[in-house]
Amino acid sequence: MTVLQLPPPNTLPRITWEKLPADFPLPDEPVENNLQPLLAAALRESLELAGLILESMLIASNFGLCATVDDKSIVKAPDWVYVPSVHPLPPGEIRRSYTPHSEGENPAIVMEFISATEGTEYSINPHFPYGKWHFYEQILKIPTYVIFHPQIGILEVHNLVNGKYQQESPDENQRFWIEALDLFLGVWIGKKAEFEGYWLRWWDKSGNLLLWGSELVNQERKIAEKERQRAEQAEQKAVKLAARLQGMGINLEDI
Repeated sequence: MTVLQLPPPNTLPRITWEKLPADFPLPDEPVENNLQPLLAAALRESLELAGLILESMLIASNFGLCATVDDKSIVKAPDWVYVPSVHPLPPGEIRRSYTPHSEGENPAIVMEFISATEGTEYSINPHFPYGKWHFYEQILKIPTYVIFHPQIGILEVHNLVNGKYQQESPDENQRFWIEALDLFLGVWIGKKAEFEGYWLRWWDKSGNLLLWGSELVNQERKIAEKERQRAEQAEQKAVKLAARLQGMGINLEDI
């Protein structure tokens, strides 16, 4: 009689970092709503306008992060991901996915934006195909996992401490310090594009909000308007002074 040998219950999975082949069929799940890409783009936009994005970085949305676990390829696509440094691609090649360690550094931040229909953002399923929480925490070991509920404006920041995600508490301004970017992350209420509601925004150490392009344009417009008003007021003062001097019999050309 043949006895089936089962693996020990505590056997750890074998994790390798193999770049996906070019013809690997990536999951093509549709974005659940039009807010998710707006949130992701807004986060990147303010970083870029502040001059904080380097060519060596990878910042992407709905982009596949890969690992091979027990010879099975696992791909999860967070709504926003930040990798401090990646290997450059050959000219003309497009990055379809990212495998940490083989293509560059490990991601430092992943974000998930919760839709009306909650997915696997909190799933700790430790078996194939694995929950996102388990994948980010135990397989990729990403230092910071952000979960944002845009419908209600709730922001959670979880940092990896001793191999487990620990939920952080906000500061007195209800913002979270994100060490990987040396910035604060918080919730801002307002309008951008066609959406008015809760947004994720960046603040620097001094509490200055990193602006979007439209806000920078408005700021420059206000500065230009103030300069125009200042010049107009100066011209009016000059005209009044000239009139007063002429009334006193003083010819300006003689001054």
